[in-house]
Amino acid sequence: MSDKLEKLVEELSTLSVLEAADLVKKLEEKWGVSAAAPVAVAAAAGGAAAASAEPVEEKTEFDVVIKDAGAKKIDVIKVIRQLTSLGLGEAKTMAETAGSKVLTGVGKDAAMDAKKKLEEAGAQVVME
Repeated sequence: MSDKLEKLVEELSTLSVLEAADLVKKLEEKWGVSAAAPVAVAAAAGGAAAASAEPVEEKTEFDVVIKDAGAKKIDVIKVIRQLTSLGLGEAKTMAETAGSKVLTGVGKDAAMDAKKKLEEAGAQVVME
């Protein structure tokens, strides 16, 4: 890889999950493409084997929902603020409100990562 690409990779590696998701959305809008398109093309190329089976759509977007903040609410609030751009008061309200969606419409990896961080902080979390 050229030095320019290596520097770009290093810089992109510092982005948070939300920042990376925003970057993908902005690039999709600017270039008029979808990051999911190559997956659909690859699946369509499966051919006859895929045609004989009933098509099953895999869920690609998830919501991360807090069911209970748990005993360590301050730690949960800190994680919410890391995952979102919310202020302290908004993050506190979200942590205290069962059923609050911390992230909406994110990819599976981002949702799993957020769920793991929130659970480590003591929250009960589900992915929908």
